Amino acid sequence: MSASAPLSGLTAHLDKIIYHDGGSCAPPDRRHAFIYYITIQNRSSHVVTLLGRKWVLEYEDGRRAVIEGDKIVGETPRLVPGEAFSYNSYHLTSENAQVHGSFHGVDETGARIHVILPPFAMTIPSN
Repeated sequence: MSASAPLSGLTAHLDKIIYHDGGSCAPPDRRHAFIYYITIQNRSSHVVTLLGRKWVLEYEDGRRAVIEGDKIVGETPRLVPGEAFSYNSYHLTSENAQVHGSFHGVDETGARIHVILPPFAMTIPSN
């Protein structure tokens, strides 16, 4: 299987992130919720189908967690040039983390492509 390559013109960005203290509704060991909104924009000349994602969470103590899977919020978006796909999801945690993300898929020729999401922080507010 060939490696994927970045596709010029395919971009991903964090639109916003919202913190929510889950209180008694969240698991006691992961009571901090971060809801994030992301947009993937296809400004390339290729039709792309996004097949999945990969997140790497780096915690303050040096631990890393890798979360990857097929689809993006249950979908495999097909984006023609000029189209965008926006979605929101969430992550429950007990501590601050730096998030590195990427999305992978194929173009209309079957070539494997990916796009990197610029890193962002999930920082629990200090009250």
